[in-house]
Formats: sequence, structure tokens, C-alpha cells
Amino acid sequence: MKRRGGIGFSLPVAVVVLAIGFLYFSTVFVFIDRWFGLASSPGLMNAAAFTAVALMCALNYAASVFTDPGRVPPTFVPDVEDGETPIHEIKRKGGDLRYCQKCSLYKPPRAHHCRVCKRCVLRMDHHCIWINNCVGNANYKVFFVFVVYAVTACIYSLVLLLGSLISDPEKDDQQSEGSSQTIYVISGLLLVPLCIALSVLLGWHIYLILHNKTTIEYHEGVRAMWLAEKGGSVYNHPYDLGAFENLTTVLGPNILTWVCPTSAHIGSGLRFRTSYDELAASPDS
Repeated sequence: MKRRGGIGFSLPVAVVVLAIGFLYFSTVFVFIDRWFGLASSPGLMNAAAFTAVALMCALNYAASVFTDPGRVPPTFVPDVEDGETPIHEIKRKGGDLRYCQKCSLYKPPRAHHCRVCKRCVLRMDHHCIWINNCVGNANYKVFFVFVVYAVTACIYSLVLLLGSLISDPEKDDQQSEGSSQTIYVISGLLLVPLCIALSVLLGWHIYLILHNKTTIEYHEGVRAMWLAEKGGSVYNHPYDLGAFENLTTVLGPNILTWVCPTSAHIGSGLRFRTSYDELAASPDS
């Protein structure tokens, strides 16, 4: 997120905030109230459950927007003689250590320059216009957790929408005019594509986490695999530590906090564990 001169207005962020507010209002005060009645026990339970999911969704979205994804320290210089760093990323052409000409800084492993933010971002995944920020080392987990809660909230809301429509057809006919009908139409037009798009996005990032890759590294890996096969060798992603280790690396060591916006496990973003670390520590190596 560009913070030079303060945080400016972002239309996509405003759209997301308005959508969250509209869908929350529609779900609690229209769908739940119409299906169960807010004064009933099922109505109160569903309202409380959906409010909790919506609140977590909003909190993680705010954290994704306002958390700096990670900056390269101006004093960073790769130490090629450091025995604890078994690999160093180099340029595809020339084999030199990666250096950003625009930032005049060496790039740590997994860092990339963002043309929108106009700076290098640690463990950059992608720049997301919907949070007006890069998704990187410091905010990747909260971005992922936001998507988890967003998918849950959208599916939950869609189920309540459909349930409120089919629960009492006679009541539907009486209340289907005016503002109520407009709310149902707009909510349906929002929820169906959101459920599909966010579910695909969630599946994509689950795949990336299980392989400890970023979106950029996935596309780089496709090319690396092609070049390796062409040369008769096999490409292995150096940061892939195994599915469970990858999950704990990205989401944290405590399974109970995987869907919470915790960040104590996040390192500096200047060095990452690799599969070569295990080989270097092995007594047979």
C-alpha cells in the first residue's frame, strides 16, 4: 500500500467495505429475521454466529489493508559466506546476486519489486487492488485468513438467503415487493459470483501454502521445471519443507491459531528455511 504522504482513498477498498456492510445488514435483518425471526432462539443463534464470522472477516480485511507487507532494510547485503544460508537467489542472466536498480538495494530471497507500490516487498505474493496493498511477508497470513472468513460468510449468507425464500412461500409472496425484493436481487447478484470467485481464490492459496510457494514463485517454478526437464534434471522448489511444515511456517505452529490474525511466528522476511537446511544438518551430508 502506498503510504507516501499518508493513506489515500481507494475505490476498490470502498467497494469491499460497502459490500461487507450491505451483505451483513441483508443477512441479519432480512434473511435471518424473515426465516427465523430475530426474537427467536434460532434467529439469535444464527445472528450471533454470522456476526462473529463477519467481524473476523472485517478485522482480517482491515489488517490486510493497513499492515505493511515488509520492506527491505536499507542496510541489507547478502552474506555469501554465511554458512547458515545454503542458497542465494541470483539473476537468471549473468548469475549475479539480485539487485533492484529502482530501489538501489539488494533483494533478499523471495523479495520482488512492486511497480504499483514502487518498492521491493519481502516475500511478495502479488499486488491486490482490493486491499490497495501488496500481499507479502507480514500480511500474507491475515490476507489468507480474511479469504477463509469471506468464503464462510458468503456461503452462510447464501444459504440463509435461499432458506428464507423457500421456508414460507405465502409469506414470500406478501413481502416480495419493494425494498425487500431489491435486497434479495442485489444480494443474490453479489453472493453467487463472490462464492465462486472467493472459493477458487481460497483453493489456489491453500495449494500455494501446502507447497510453500508464492504466486510469483509458482509462475517462476513453471519455467524452472520446463528448463530442468529440457536439461534432463528435476526441479524441486527449495522452500518446500513438506505439507505440514509448510502449513506451520505460513500459519503458525499452533493449529488453534491458524484462523486467527496472529503474527508472532512471522520472521524478518530476510531469510527462510529451505529443504537444503535439512541436508546441511544431516550427519550423512
